[in-house]
Amino acid sequence: MTSRLSASSSAYFLLVLTSLLWAGNFVVARAIHASIPPMTLSFARWVIALLVLLPLGLRPAVRQFHLYRPYWRRILLLSLLGITAFNSLVYWGLQFTSATNGVLLNSFIPILIALFGALFFRMPMNWKQGGAILISFFGVLTIVAHGDAERLLALDINRGDAIVFSAMVAWAFYTLLLRGLPGGVDRLGLLTVQVALGLLGILPFFVWEVAHVPPLHLDLPGWAACLYVGTLPSVAAYYCYNLGWHVLARHAPTALSI
Repeated sequence: MTSRLSASSSAYFLLVLTSLLWAGNFVVARAIHASIPPMTLSFARWVIALLVLLPLGLRPAVRQFHLYRPYWRRILLLSLLGITAFNSLVYWGLQFTSATNGVLLNSFIPILIALFGALFFRMPMNWKQGGAILISFFGVLTIVAHGDAERLLALDINRGDAIVFSAMVAWAFYTLLLRGLPGGVDRLGLLTVQVALGLLGILPFFVWEVAHVPPLHLDLPGWAACLYVGTLPSVAAYYCYNLGWHVLARHAPTALSI
């Protein structure tokens, strides 16, 4: 029992740390939204992350390639959801909404995980959890509508909020799909593979953006922003998140249903 509580505490600490690192990502992305287009920022972020990960994750990824092969469809889908879609949609949405709204919408992820888990992954849910989801849902609608009920009735929702919300949906499915991977997979090796595949998914959007947006002239703050989003919210946050959910799945599986 003590070891289970200790593991759960460690997992929750990792997940809270992930949220803190992601909060900084929203703030930085919004601050530079006028100088770096969204797909360019997303592509640069993951190129930097891959360069950081390769010395750490390439060897375990090659060593455990036989473990990936039976799960290649799931790993590809994880890469498209968690790397390609999630961050690209966040950066695109932050072109039209505030960092505060983005962070608030990000807090809705646990509710989406519980809801989609019950609907699509046969995860248990009781009436208390259903009530909590309903209350949280109306809270998010209030945020998106800026407290104006008429905007909801008219479906007049900020498109940036809608785009960021779609990123949260992608991340909820990413989280639920992580549960189906074998426990012995090295998390750094798996993250390296996901980033490499996710970059391939971002590439056509990045190429299109480069062809249609004037060339960038990055100053020192711009380079610093790219370096930040490519390390802490990417490598550190994703590793903490994946490891945190892995620990919960092994030591406190009932916590995944809340």
